[in-house]
Amino acid sequence: MALSFLCHHVYLQRRQNRPLKDRCCYVSRRLSQLSSHDPLWRRHCKKYWLISEEEKTQKNQCWKSLFIDTYSDVGRYIDHYAAIKKAWDDLKKYLEPRCPRMVLSLKEGAREEDLDAVEAQIGCKLPDDYRCSYRIHNGQKLVVPGLLGSMALSNHYRSEDLLDVDTAAGGFQQRQGLKYCLPLTFCIHTGLSQYIAVEAAEGRNKNEVFYQCPDQMARNPAAIDMFIIGATFTDWFTSYVSNVVSGGFPIIRDQIFRYVHDPECVATTGDITVSVSTSFLPELSSVHPPHYFFTYRIRIEMSKDALPEKACQLDSRYWRITNAKGDVEEVQGPGVVGEFPIISPGRVYEYTSCTTFSTTSGYMEGYYTFHFLYFKDKIFNVAIPRFHMACPTFRVSIARLEMGPDEYEEMEEEEEEEEEDDDEDDSADMDESDEDDEEERRRRVFDVPIRRRRCSRLF
Repeated sequence: MALSFLCHHVYLQRRQNRPLKDRCCYVSRRLSQLSSHDPLWRRHCKKYWLISEEEKTQKNQCWKSLFIDTYSDVGRYIDHYAAIKKAWDDLKKYLEPRCPRMVLSLKEGAREEDLDAVEAQIGCKLPDDYRCSYRIHNGQKLVVPGLLGSMALSNHYRSEDLLDVDTAAGGFQQRQGLKYCLPLTFCIHTGLSQYIAVEAAEGRNKNEVFYQCPDQMARNPAAIDMFIIGATFTDWFTSYVSNVVSGGFPIIRDQIFRYVHDPECVATTGDITVSVSTSFLPELSSVHPPHYFFTYRIRIEMSKDALPEKACQLDSRYWRITNAKGDVEEVQGPGVVGEFPIISPGRVYEYTSCTTFSTTSGYMEGYYTFHFLYFKDKIFNVAIPRFHMACPTFRVSIARLEMGPDEYEEMEEEEEEEEEDDDEDDSADMDESDEDDEEERRRRVFDVPIRRRRCSRLF
């Protein structure tokens, strides 16, 4: 609007046949007046720095001064600041009443000179959006629960802290397989980290965020596959925050659990509703050999309006499991996770279990069998909705891609021999006892302790 006003006056000056010099002076004078017009700076302060009216009042400054002061401090991040600041503000506002300890664990922002010193230490430039975020909060203290989500199973626990920049610099990788990679998170229980590639190297794109996944079939320790989590720091951080503040990731016992719920994964049978959320566990998965580990959380709820005589008890479960190749397995067994829950009007029962696939995706569906408490001879089935599980996009290690034909063929033969040995072991186990046949053949599927993979700390 101001520009249109200025152009209009320049046009009038020209029509009056004013000399060019006079017209230039007029434009310069008007631009100076406009640049001092404080309301024009209000829009830019709100757009780029998210400065509120309340903050302006507290600082007792005009909009122009606020813009100039903020620009002198974080001006290099003008393309990232608003998105990153909004994500942090939204996250803290959401977590303060739900996970106050987590918010208290956040550190004050780093200084420009601190970030410059880290760049000098690692010999690489940090992404501007990463620097921008760390100017706002320099990670968190190494506490539990971690800001970047948790996962708890029978004998496996993960909780990822957001590392401060100095700790991250200490874990900066120069070794083959993770060259020029900086850890973003760390789990003190498993040693798991998410990394950001600060330079393009070894097949990675610059700035992308990933979980490392060692190739267990290759002899080369530099053979590290990657589950890609985000194309940039901004993409990674803002998408995570969006899942948290939208309620997509549930808060359970003051922790953020990274379960994803598909609104369509809900089935109602009579007065009972079953819903499912799922999560992929990179620390228990591998690309080579193909082993993709998923956990799921099931919620069984009876309507509060149901009649008291509808109270019932779960007797058994039936599952139909299909992988990406169309192979189908069927599993049937008593109870769920060793329990036989009673469901009554208004009551909710939740449990967590897990499964693995040799393909990158698959789905499950089935039903529970219940009996009424007041009519024990009367049984009925409750549908479990179909729910899909898929691992994130992954990239195969460049070390594997660069293997010679002879080396690759030898490795493939070893993989086939290992698969044959596993099949023979399974056959021997199945012959030992017909009674335990179903459970032993499907130990990987439900209600059994999870074998914890050894997770080496990289720093």
